[in-house]
Parts: sequence; C-alpha cells; structure tokens
Amino acid sequence: MERSTIIVAGGSGRRMGGPIPKQFMLVKGKPLLCWTIEAFHAFDTAMPIIVVLPEAQIPIWKALCIGHGFLVEHDVVSGGEERFHSTCNGLAVVKGDGIVAVHDGVRPLVSKELIARCFAAAEEHGAAIPVVPITSSVRLVEGDSSRAIDRTGMRAVQTPQCFRVTLLRAAFEAPYDPAFTDEATLVERQGRRIHLVDGEETNIKVTTPIDLQVAEVILSATDRSGRSFTGPSQTV
Repeated sequence: MERSTIIVAGGSGRRMGGPIPKQFMLVKGKPLLCWTIEAFHAFDTAMPIIVVLPEAQIPIWKALCIGHGFLVEHDVVSGGEERFHSTCNGLAVVKGDGIVAVHDGVRPLVSKELIARCFAAAEEHGAAIPVVPITSSVRLVEGDSSRAIDRTGMRAVQTPQCFRVTLLRAAFEAPYDPAFTDEATLVERQGRRIHLVDGEETNIKVTTPIDLQVAEVILSATDRSGRSFTGPSQTV
C-alpha cells in the first residue's frame, strides 16, 4: 500500500528562550528538522515526504538546506494558523489513497521500527498512534484545588500518527474546533476507533533546551549520525 508522510514543523523558539524556531536549531551540526526528515527517508527512501512550515520560514529553510548540503527530497507547503490548518494543507498535496503518517517536526529520534509499527497498524486498523505509559504521578487541577488521578490507564500520545488517507480526508471535512489537539482526536470524533501502538521513551518532542541536549546525546549514541540520507534532488 502506498505510503506518505506529513511533517508538521510550525513551532517557534519561545520555550527555547531564543528567536530561532526550534525546528531550525542545530543538533550535531545540522538543523533538528533535517534529522526528522532523515528518519522517515531512512525508513522508506521512495516515500513522499511533505514538510509544512509557516510561510515566512520557508525561505529560511531553503537557505538552511543549501548551507548544510541537505539533499533529501521533500516537498514544502505553507502552514496555517493552527495545527489543524497546517495538517490540512499538507494533506491537500498527498497523492493516492494509501496510508499517511503525520509527525511532529521536532521529534527527530523516531526509529524505523516505530514508524514501521505505526504504518502496519494503520493498514490493518485504519488509524494508529504510538503511546507510552505515564510514569509520573498525575493530579487534576480544578480551580484552587487538585486531586490525584490514577495513572494506570493513562498514556502519553506521540507521533507518527498514521491513517488511511480517505479516513483522514473525511475527518478534515469537519469545521475547525479549538478543542482539536491532534489528528487522532479529529478522526475519533468521526466515530472511528484509534488503535494504540507501543511508542518509544526516546521519541521525545524537543521543546526546551534540556530536550535539545538529550536529543544530541541520544543521536551521538546511535549510528544515525554516520549514515548518508542524501537523495537525488530537493523539491523546496
């Protein structure tokens, strides 16, 4: 079944404490977004990859690709006001009716094994997302008070979230709702069951300076830094 990936990279550098968008910050000498794209290219070198960026950041990304000699082939489209609109813009250029993955641009540590599990589960069940157990104690805050919540049945959601293309397109026909948090939420509201896949503790979302340091340590401990993921051309 045909596969494609949408990488949504619309973050700012606010929580990083600097003016540089976090997806462009350097990890082991190249932008974090490069590592994320390479992870999916390593999984399937023929798979179309669509990167969604704020329109104002696209020229910056083009310059970074040239400056770092980044040649992995990918398409770039302009994002929207919210993640809902950005994913929708990316979905608009997906071809065919196979399986599409939607992934956070700042999750560069996703493994080929996890990508494979998510695609396979979506082929079988229609919609699949990776989750990991919550290990910290959890409290629900209600006004000035709070109460402990049993974490046993709770899971933290990761990406890539994978869906049959026809299913995701149908979900995005619904009007935008501020309560939308991810693609699975939207699909679930259409009455579809979301299949859960075992995620990975290392598949972190880089949002703080500490996360950036962790990503660098993990990438240094793997062989990904020594691989070549360059493709024949760059469609940006």
